[in-house]
Amino acid sequence: MNCSIARALDVLGESWTLLILRDVLSGLRRYDQLEASLGIATNVLAARLKRLTELGLLERRAYRERPRRYEYVATERARDLAPVLIGLLQWGDKHLAGAAGPPRTLVHNGCGRPATTELVCVECREPIAQHGVRLIGPLRAKAV
Repeated sequence: MNCSIARALDVLGESWTLLILRDVLSGLRRYDQLEASLGIATNVLAARLKRLTELGLLERRAYRERPRRYEYVATERARDLAPVLIGLLQWGDKHLAGAAGPPRTLVHNGCGRPATTELVCVECREPIAQHGVRLIGPLRAKAV
């Protein structure tokens, strides 16, 4: 499909994929850490880690020789997803947290205070509101 969102969903659309990336980007690198954090079946975790490595989102590195053990390190491709994950977190906090409120707080490492993000235009620094952008380029509507 000629759509970047569709292509991204082809890679990231399965929920375990985003949760694994969330944990790796948060500092969990070892298989047992990921398994404990996610409560995921081992066969599912192994398959997702293999796919994320093949897609260039994670790099598998040995951290011990005997027995040989590996950790999973986020590549630039995965680190570039941080704004997407933060956006999903903020959306979930706002619309799905319920009366109990958000389960975690996003904290800025620089100042130590709770953080929220805002999408801004890199050229003029103006916030980008809901209707402040448009897609240009060919759109192919299917005849019904």
